[in-house]
Amino acid sequence: MRIARCRLERRDFWAVIEPSRRVARELRGSISEWGPALLDGKLFADLVDAAEHSMDALRLLAPLEPTGRIICIGTNYGAHLAEAGLQMPSRPVAFLKPYSAMVGPEDEIDYPALTDQLDYEIEFVIAVGASIAPDADPMLAVLGYSIGNDVSARDLQVGPGGAFGLDLYSGKCLDRTSSLGPWIVTRDEFAQRLPDLAMQLTVDEEIRQQDRTSSMHWSLEDLLRYADARTRLLPGDIIFTGTPAGVGYSSGRFLQPGNMVAATIENIGTLRNKVGRRPPQ
Repeated sequence: MRIARCRLERRDFWAVIEPSRRVARELRGSISEWGPALLDGKLFADLVDAAEHSMDALRLLAPLEPTGRIICIGTNYGAHLAEAGLQMPSRPVAFLKPYSAMVGPEDEIDYPALTDQLDYEIEFVIAVGASIAPDADPMLAVLGYSIGNDVSARDLQVGPGGAFGLDLYSGKCLDRTSSLGPWIVTRDEFAQRLPDLAMQLTVDEEIRQQDRTSSMHWSLEDLLRYADARTRLLPGDIIFTGTPAGVGYSSGRFLQPGNMVAATIENIGTLRNKVGRRPPQ
């Protein structure tokens, strides 16, 4: 099942998408209401309206409510760390990204005036549909999976140097720079408990990143437990699980205005975003 966040005129809502028929059926309420119910086995028919919307009338948004938290894992693929000259740390390294940093599928990525080194990062994304019960299997709280592009301003991320280290606020949190979508594919659509999926990111149809989710150092269970131990996960939270090798930082080939970035993950879909114009200096 594909669950998307949609806009019809000026109204935003969640809906179940049927891509083959190009229709959407609206889910009742917020993800905090239908997410736990769906994972608890409530019948799909009890959660959606009978009326259908044509996809042609809808705009797909990032599958995230403004209250949802965006947790990003910064180190999870060994080859990516190797290209940056780093070693795998003893535990995950994470940060929070604000809702204002996100755009949806087909939306334009802003090119902020502060940076000259805008970089791409394809990421497999966990969508949380319920809180993790004490001593329970954390995977039972997973609603499904989506695609993220954790766009970074590398020149700002370096920080002022010395003991201050990285400046992830400047490098990772700029308004309307990162993207998420096109929808959430529910966990029951994947035969494997921990899906092994092909990932690929292209810039103007040139392959820049290519790997599989099985290359992650920490499993999805590890990341869920790590995040929940620090900030209790709630329905609507999402976790970016890290990016593989091939980012622009390693080659010096950063995003440029007008580039079309396409992030594809097997059995989920493709997230496409054009890079916007650089503001006047």
